[in-house]
Amino acid sequence: MNHDILIDLKDVTFLYDGEKVLDDLNLQIRDKEFVTLLGPSGCGKTTTLRIIGGFLTPHDGDVFFDGKRINDLPPHKRQVNTVFQRYALFPHLNVYDNVAFGLKVKKLPKAEIHKRVTEMLETVNLSGFEKRNVSQLSGGQQQRVAIARALVNYPKVLLLDEPLGALDLKLRKEMQLELKRIQQQLEITFVYVTHDQEEALTMSDTVVVMQDGIIQQVGTPQDIYNEPKNAFVADFIGESNIYDGVMPEDCVVKFAGVTLPCVDKGFRRNQKVDLVIRPEDIKFVDPSETDLVGTVTSVIFKGVHYEMEVMVNDLLWVVHSTTAKTVGETVGLTVDPFDIHIMEKMFATDKNYIDGVVADENTVEFLGIRFERENLGLEAGTPVSLVIDPENIEVVSEDNADAKVYLESLIYKGAYNELIIWLEETELILHSQNDEQVATDIGIKFDFDKIEIKPAGKAKEA
Repeated sequence: MNHDILIDLKDVTFLYDGEKVLDDLNLQIRDKEFVTLLGPSGCGKTTTLRIIGGFLTPHDGDVFFDGKRINDLPPHKRQVNTVFQRYALFPHLNVYDNVAFGLKVKKLPKAEIHKRVTEMLETVNLSGFEKRNVSQLSGGQQQRVAIARALVNYPKVLLLDEPLGALDLKLRKEMQLELKRIQQQLEITFVYVTHDQEEALTMSDTVVVMQDGIIQQVGTPQDIYNEPKNAFVADFIGESNIYDGVMPEDCVVKFAGVTLPCVDKGFRRNQKVDLVIRPEDIKFVDPSETDLVGTVTSVIFKGVHYEMEVMVNDLLWVVHSTTAKTVGETVGLTVDPFDIHIMEKMFATDKNYIDGVVADENTVEFLGIRFERENLGLEAGTPVSLVIDPENIEVVSEDNADAKVYLESLIYKGAYNELIIWLEETELILHSQNDEQVATDIGIKFDFDKIEIKPAGKAKEA
């Protein structure tokens, strides 16, 4: 056993109304570590936090705290306290009595209560506010009171569920630094939930990126930003240019009509990959010095840099630079090989391969959908394999749809959006020019005339 591990979630699964919110989740959190659970709404981060706190019990798997299984241990017996976005302060009590409330319930001696409350108010920079009514405090000050109240019991872990969400931007940035200072000063474990990438990168020792109840990547802020594991992480953390590419050999990638050197190895020869290039890593050069030549289509001043869009070989590049170009200007781009990061594709193939069956002499059925095809030459009941290109699935209104599907992810690939969807229990990929809301149901329509029908089990061999 690693004695630095304070919290250990093993094979944790949780369901809401029969739907998996956490799917076989495994996570270890070290003592005195600032860990951020990061992801979009509905990814399972708050559920994970509530399981650690004891407010929810996993349907499967185990939760260990300091080496002891605590699945059935109630919240008040865990060495954990929680701070929520809504501070839940008592409006009829002043600052001192709000912080002291839990200690008074435990009937600690008055001297001990006074010592702890004074200590915690000093920690959160609220000394002198003891008699102040909480309704007279700013949002940031109320948040500090809530943190002091959670810390006054000396927990080993503080859970924070989007605690800065109600604050304005300036105050949020101030509180990010304040929370990190408090965590380092007290030397306890913080587990922080947010959908804000800047908060995660600013405060954390470790970032846990989640999507649909599954951990996508765990690493330092630097690792998550510079070495994303897949296109979802690259897209969610910071701004990115994400493209389809091919690795003809080690340290070489082909994309956007050019071949460039990179530093990644270990991929199969001619393996299809995703690659990410951060906008700040792209430099302007004279067009005569590079194969990446394009036209500037947009220039926006962002305060500390200009954000420019450049169209290169029908792919859109987003570039951040302190030097402004002019819309319509022809420019050259260059990228250092170390700044091109190669990733495994999230979807295993570039086509959809689906099992189907011949329903009758002119009808094929798959995933509850039927379509007609003349001259099949196959008997009813014959299993078949279907091959569907991503371009042959269209997003439509649900009224005109062949099926309603769940949209798991959407990644912009420079020329189109790559959507990963779920139809029944099958994962599919499609390309669209439109933006859609992730983690919602959408309607899709198939171009049935362009679906390839092959003998069962032979589709991927073609």
